[in-house]
Amino acid sequence: MQIEGSVALVTGANRGIGHAIALALLENGATKVYAAVRRPETVTDPRLTPVKLDVTNPDDIAKAAELAQDVTIVVNNAGMSGVEAQLLNGPLSVAREVMETNVFGPWEVARAFAPTLSRNGGGALVNVLSVASWWTSGTMPGYAASKAAAWSLTNALRVGLPQTLVVGVHSGFVDTEFSAAVTAPKITAEDLAAQTVKALLEDRTEVLADRFTTDTRAALSGAIEDVLAVRPY
Repeated sequence: MQIEGSVALVTGANRGIGHAIALALLENGATKVYAAVRRPETVTDPRLTPVKLDVTNPDDIAKAAELAQDVTIVVNNAGMSGVEAQLLNGPLSVAREVMETNVFGPWEVARAFAPTLSRNGGGALVNVLSVASWWTSGTMPGYAASKAAAWSLTNALRVGLPQTLVVGVHSGFVDTEFSAAVTAPKITAEDLAAQTVKALLEDRTEVLADRFTTDTRAALSGAIEDVLAVRPY
């Protein structure tokens, strides 16, 4: 699709991956990028247009969709890890919050903006997912389950929005505050953003951002033990 002259909305665009994607879109010719965040005052980059949007709040989503009727690209990036909920201990209430944020939030955003994207020619819907769509461990079951569900939702959106380019962005660890405690190799948010923009320009539906992700995706055709055996490099 053409990014030059487009208008985008990126959830969680005040930092990390969301901010990097927002800037990459501007650098490739987007005329406006709405930074959709829970607290608009945290958007300090003057190149971005702040919009209040908590993805777990249906009223926020509806108001944002009413405001941003010029969008042609929607990026579902906002998310949470919920690492407090381990496999056999920790509060399941946190895991439920992860599901609300990482699955039902993007789903409701997609529902709210689908008519606008259709009215504006189809455009693109980008879901920032993870290698955790397919790979997991006992320390991140809630997060991985949410990303697996979000991957399934992304596939459903590809079927249900035939006019819209639906892109799933998968990566291993990214060097942001979100994964600051992780010691495994990481890619930069700017690298992931550049790969996402390239996929949009080339009309590709999937981004596999690093070797960890590529190898995990390839292992899906084999035994489940092969998938779980893949490790970050």
